[in-house]
Amino acid sequence: MDRAYLDHNSTSPLRPEVAELWRELQGRGLGNPSSLHRSGRDARHVIDVAREQVAVALGVDEEELTFTSGGTESNNLALWGTLEALGRDTRLVTTRAEHSSVLEVAERAEQLGTEVAWIDVESSAAIRLDSLQAAVAGAEGGLLVSTHLANNEVGTIQPLVAVREALPDGAVLHTDAVQALGRIPMSPRELGVDLASFSAHKLGGPIGIGLLYRRKGIQVLPRSFGGGQELGLRPGTESAAMIGAAGLAFELAVRDQAEFEQRVKALTDGLWTELSSNLPGVRLLGPEWGSANRLPNTLTVLLPGTDGKVLVTALDLAGCEASAGSACASGSLEPSHVLLAMGLNSDEARAGLRLSLGWNTTHDDCQHAVDVLRKIIASSHAT
Repeated sequence: MDRAYLDHNSTSPLRPEVAELWRELQGRGLGNPSSLHRSGRDARHVIDVAREQVAVALGVDEEELTFTSGGTESNNLALWGTLEALGRDTRLVTTRAEHSSVLEVAERAEQLGTEVAWIDVESSAAIRLDSLQAAVAGAEGGLLVSTHLANNEVGTIQPLVAVREALPDGAVLHTDAVQALGRIPMSPRELGVDLASFSAHKLGGPIGIGLLYRRKGIQVLPRSFGGGQELGLRPGTESAAMIGAAGLAFELAVRDQAEFEQRVKALTDGLWTELSSNLPGVRLLGPEWGSANRLPNTLTVLLPGTDGKVLVTALDLAGCEASAGSACASGSLEPSHVLLAMGLNSDEARAGLRLSLGWNTTHDDCQHAVDVLRKIIASSHAT
């Protein structure tokens, strides 16, 4: 059975060029990048080239980049490392619509005594700037603000430039940009962020490699110890082959971003047109259709009388792969915390179906999803 893969916000399959490079590097017999012999120097060179590729792609300096194991580690390192660097009287400001790797850090930090101020979001998941201003007002110690650039569940793009402008001097701004890079134009410097998290496997790179951008002058303390790798911020022997493949994935994603956005937006437009025409009562979540404040590749919908996880299973059996909200929480019976933050009730927050497109998505993939959903809904109504 041909399978339609519409879960690129969860992970995007390896791009052929990246897979080829990864295989070549794995077969080269690279040594430990910290070793001084030839195999070690070869491995170090691969990492240096990858770091340069990413720096050029993002428009930043190489020493501002730290390779990690993925977006979750990057978010944890950014938040915990900055909180420790700023001191005990630091206020952490974030929303309840963040990825779990930010939300759970904030909740844990609050339990440990850190002052946490929660920003409200609109029904579209867009940050409320008035709530942000209230949350940062009167902070006497350090101030750390964290919000995603693009929401992983509904694709809402946050106004980070406006967020930066609303912050007092000295505030540290972190963004989870995992879902944004390669899908919309973005530059950490143009956005005015101090810290930004990325993940290679959302770009057609290998799973297990992420990145933390840290602007010069921003102090982040390490969360693990035992070596001087990654400028002492993330110790441990680096996987040179994976980092080399990830560097190429970053480069290609940024290079092809405009073409990707145009092609995938056309597919997503067509997919939503078909869904809204063929599925009575279907409801789109996130920003209004046609809004510039939504990712071009992401559709999250509610279908009357259905459950998101049931739909995912039925779609899978019919050869179409999608998600019920965030893949990181897909095994949970709990309602989506993102949809709850947006004002949906518990039943609605369990019912979201996310369709996310990527570099290898075709019109046939989208049409297959529509056909399968139409049959599922027709069958449920018949019973």
